[in-house]
Amino acid sequence: MDEVLLYDTTLRDGTQGENITFSADEKIKIALRLDDFGIHYIEGGWPGSNPKDMQFFDLAKRVEFRQARLVAFGSTRKPGIQPEEDSNLKALITSKTPTVAVFGKSWDLHVQKVMNTNLEENLAMIRDTVTFLKNNDLEVVYDAEHFFDGYKHNADYALKTLHAAVEGGADFLVLCDTNGGTLPFEIDSIIKDVQKSIDEKGMAASGHPQHRLGIHAHNDCGLAVANSITAVQTGAVMIHGTINGYGERCGNADLTSVIPILGLKMKRPSIPEQNLEKLKSLSRYVSETANQVPLNTRPFVGKSAFAHKGGIHVSAIMKVPRAYEHMEPALVGNQRRVLISDLSGKSNVEFKARELGVELGGNGYDSKKIVTEIKQLEQQGYQFDVAEGSFKILMEKFTDQFEPLFRLESFRVTIEKDKDRPCSSQATMKISVGGKQEITAAEGYGPVSALDNALRKALDRFFPDLDTMRLVDFKVRVIDGGRGTAAKVRVFIESRDQDQIWSTIGVSEDIIEASWQALADSFQFKLANEKQIRDRKNPAQEELPIFNKRLSKME
Repeated sequence: MDEVLLYDTTLRDGTQGENITFSADEKIKIALRLDDFGIHYIEGGWPGSNPKDMQFFDLAKRVEFRQARLVAFGSTRKPGIQPEEDSNLKALITSKTPTVAVFGKSWDLHVQKVMNTNLEENLAMIRDTVTFLKNNDLEVVYDAEHFFDGYKHNADYALKTLHAAVEGGADFLVLCDTNGGTLPFEIDSIIKDVQKSIDEKGMAASGHPQHRLGIHAHNDCGLAVANSITAVQTGAVMIHGTINGYGERCGNADLTSVIPILGLKMKRPSIPEQNLEKLKSLSRYVSETANQVPLNTRPFVGKSAFAHKGGIHVSAIMKVPRAYEHMEPALVGNQRRVLISDLSGKSNVEFKARELGVELGGNGYDSKKIVTEIKQLEQQGYQFDVAEGSFKILMEKFTDQFEPLFRLESFRVTIEKDKDRPCSSQATMKISVGGKQEITAAEGYGPVSALDNALRKALDRFFPDLDTMRLVDFKVRVIDGGRGTAAKVRVFIESRDQDQIWSTIGVSEDIIEASWQALADSFQFKLANEKQIRDRKNPAQEELPIFNKRLSKME
C-alpha cells in the first residue's frame, strides 16, 4: 500500500477563507509547526500573485525544513504565449522550492466561457507548462481544477486534460472538487474511471511510472473529509487540505479530521505515530494565529469532541470509556470532559471534582448535595456546562476550599456620552491582596473593558504575568425576556493564555454585576492555576503568600 501523503494548503487556499489572513512571518511560523508535525508538502502561496507571498518565499529560502517539501503555487501558462515568457511561471522558478503546483482547467465550460479560449489550446497550455517545469528539475503537482464537475459535463475532455499533464511529466494528478458539490459515491466511480483511462492509454508505463492520484476537496456539501477518505480508499495517495478546514466559502477538507481517520480508523498512518498527540495543539496554534475562536464541535480536536453531559453517559464512561467514546482522546492530544448542568447526576460531579482537583465532603457538601445546589442555580439562569472555571470556584466555595487570591473592596464605573461622539468608559477599583490594598483607575472601550483594564492594572503590582491572559469571547443573554429591561442576564466570558482556554459565568438583573462576576472568576481561575504550578515547582515556599513571591521577583 502506498503511503498517504499530506499536502497542506492552509497558507494558500486556507487564506481565501473569510476573515483568514496571515503575515509572511506568521506563515513561516505555521510552516515550521507543520514541518515539525510531519506534513509532507506545505503550499506556501502564489508567488506571482501578491507581494506578501513573494516575501514569504524569500524568507523561506533561509529556513531549513526537516521533512516537508515547500510548494509554490501557480497556474498554467497564459493562452498564446510560451511558458518561458509567462511571468507567473517565472515567479515559480524564482521561488526556489523543490516542488511546484499548477492548476489547469478540466471543465470545458471554464475553457470556453470563462477563459475564452479553445479546447485544444487549453490542452497545450497544460502540457507545455508541466514540460517546462519538469525541464527545470522540479517536482510537479498538477491540480485538475473543477475536475469532477468537468467530468460530469464532458468526461472525454476532462480525461484529455489529465492525459496532457501526464504527457508533460506531472508527478501527481490531483483531482479537484473545486465547487464542493460532488458526493462520495461519485468520487469513487469517477476515480475508478480515471485509473482505467490512464491504464488504457498506456500512460502508467510510458516512461514516467509515478502518475499518482491526489484529491483536493471543498466542503460546500459538508463532505470534504468523506470525499478525501473515499478517494484514498479508491486509490489516491495524496490528500490536499487545511488545518481546521479553513478555506473559501465553506472551507477545505479539514486535516485535523483526515489525519486521525487515516491513522486510527483506516490503519493508513500518514505522519509519525508519536506526532498524532500534537494534533490539538497544532489546531489551536493555527486558530490563534488566524485570530479565530476554535470551533468547540470540531471532531477530534474540539473542546466538545469528548464532552459528556448526561448522568447515565458519565456513569458509563467512568467504568468503561469506550461505552460512549469512539477512541481515546489523548491519542490526538485532547481530553475527556464532563459537563455540569441540570441533567447532571452524582457521577458528573464526582468525575469533575477529580478532574479539577477538588475534594468533596468538606463543609458537609458531598456530590449529592452539590448536584441539588447546581440544579437550583441552573433554575436561576446559570449554565455550568459552558463555564467550567466558575464551576470549579463554586465547588471550592461549597467545600470550604476556595482561597481568593484577591478580594474586591469596591468599584465604580462611569459612562459618558457627549453629543455625537462615541461613549467613553472609566472604572475606578479598590482590591486587596494578602491584606495589602491597591486603588487604581482605567479607561476602556466600554464598561466591561474598563473593569478589565482596571483589574489588570490593580493586580499587576502583585501578579505581573497577567499579560499572557486575554479575553477571547464575551456573550450576554437575556434569561427571561418577559420582564423587559428588568430581566436577568447571563454573561459568559471565555479567556485564554498560551496553554489553555477556560470559561466563566455571571448572572444578575444588572449587566455590569453579571459581567463582574464572570470577569472576577476568570482572573481567580487563572491566578489559582499559576499558583498551583509554582507550588509544585517550589514546595518549600508553599507557606509564603503568593503576592510576596511575586514582589520578591520584581525586586
